[in-house]
Amino acid sequence: MPNPHLSPLLEAVASLEEAWADAECGTDLSRTQLLAVNAAIGTVQRCFDGIRAEVAAGIDHESRSELGADSLAKQQGFRSSSSMIAATNGGSMGEAAKLAKLGKATAPRSNLLGERLPAKYPAVQAALAQGAIGAGAAALIVAMLDRARLRAGAERIAEAEALLVGSAAGLSVDDVRKLVTHAEAWLDPDGTRPREDEARANRSLTMFERDGSFFLDLRTDIASGAPIKAAIQAWVTATFQARTTAPHPDAADADHRSVAMIQADALTAICEHVADCDNGGLPMSGATVVVRVSLDDLTAGTGTATIDGVDHPISVSACRRMAASGGVIPAVLGATSEILDWGREKRLFTRAQRLALVERDGGCVMCGLPPEMTKAHHLRWWARDAGPTDLGNGVLLCESCHHRVHDNGWGIRVDGTSRRSKVWIIPPANIDPQRTPRLGGRARYDIAA
Repeated sequence: MPNPHLSPLLEAVASLEEAWADAECGTDLSRTQLLAVNAAIGTVQRCFDGIRAEVAAGIDHESRSELGADSLAKQQGFRSSSSMIAATNGGSMGEAAKLAKLGKATAPRSNLLGERLPAKYPAVQAALAQGAIGAGAAALIVAMLDRARLRAGAERIAEAEALLVGSAAGLSVDDVRKLVTHAEAWLDPDGTRPREDEARANRSLTMFERDGSFFLDLRTDIASGAPIKAAIQAWVTATFQARTTAPHPDAADADHRSVAMIQADALTAICEHVADCDNGGLPMSGATVVVRVSLDDLTAGTGTATIDGVDHPISVSACRRMAASGGVIPAVLGATSEILDWGREKRLFTRAQRLALVERDGGCVMCGLPPEMTKAHHLRWWARDAGPTDLGNGVLLCESCHHRVHDNGWGIRVDGTSRRSKVWIIPPANIDPQRTPRLGGRARYDIAA
C-alpha cells in the first residue's frame, strides 16, 4: 500500500506520466502536452523538495557532533552531513545545509517530556508537502521569519507565515524574494533604520584598472542608490524606445548592444554630462525618483517608505532626507491635490495620473518591469472604444506586454479607483479555458494588500 506521506509526490508523478503520453522525447510533445508536462514537472519538483528537506534534516540530526564516531556521516566516510548530502545529490554543500535547515524548521518537534509538537512553521510544512511551494521559496520565508521572530512576536509571525505561503504559490523564487522583503518591513518596520545605518556606514566605491579595462565596484544604501538606478534605467528605456525608429536590425549601423552594455554607456554619458555641465539634454525624462509614504507614518516618524522600482523599503527618516533633495518626488499617501480623472477632455495621461498609476501598479502589471520602463495605456481604447483618460481605465504596461494584451487576447480588469485597487490579468481561453484572473501589479508583492 502506498505511503500516505508520499502520496502528493506519487500523484504528481502519475500526472506527469499521463501528460507525457506516448511521446518518445520532449521535442515530440505538442504545445498542449508541453504545458501539461511543464506544470506536472513543477509539482513533482516542489513535492520532491519537501521530501529532500525532511531527509536532509534527518541525516543532519543523525550526524550531529555529539555522536562522535557514531555520526551517520562519519560512518559513511564524510566529514559532515552537508558533504554527505552534497555528494549523494550532486549538489553543493551550501545547498545541502540550506535543505537541512529548512527540514528542521518544518519538521515536527518534541518537548522535554517527549510529547510531539507541531512544526515550528506548520504552514510552510503543509505547503511543501503538497507541492504548493518549492524549497527555494520556503527557505526564503523561513529565514525571514526567523530574523523577525523576536521583534514581531509569535502571533504576528504566524499571521505573516500564512499570508506568505498563500501569496508565494505560483511565484518564482525571485518574486518570492520581493514578497518576503515587503513582509519583513511590515513585520519589523523599526528594523529598517538600523539596516540602513549599517549599509550607509559600509558604503564604498572602489576603482581600478586591469588588463585594459576600468572596474567600478559600488556599494551603498538603498536611498542613495535609488537616483543612480533611476537615471541609468531611464537611459536604457530611452535607448530601446529609439530602436523602434532605428534602421533594420540587420543594417550595418543597427544598435546591437546588450542591456549591460547600455547601462555602462549610460553611466559614462551621465558623468560626461556632469563634467561638461552644458545642459545638452540627456534622455532622462523618466529618471524621476518617487518616494511613497503614508501620512500617518510621515507625521509620527515611524514605519517605512518605498521607492518606485526598488524592492527594499526604507525608513521614514531616509524618506525625509530624500524628499529634501532635488529630483525626488515625495508622494504622501492619504492626501490629494490634483484632478486625476479627466474623462474625454485629455487623451494622454497627465503626470499626476501617472504617479497615481505607479502607486497602484508598481510598474508593468504583467511582468513587473519598473515604472520608468512602462507607459500608461487605456484599457478601453481612446479612439475605438471612446475610453476615458481616468485611473479606472488606465494601466501601466511595458511595450512587450502591451503588444501581448492587444495581439494575444489577454484581458485586464481593475477593481475600484483607490490606491488600494487591485489589477487582475485575465488569460485568453486558449491559455486557460476558465479564464481565471491572476493578481497583477503592486498587490502581488504587498503582504498587507
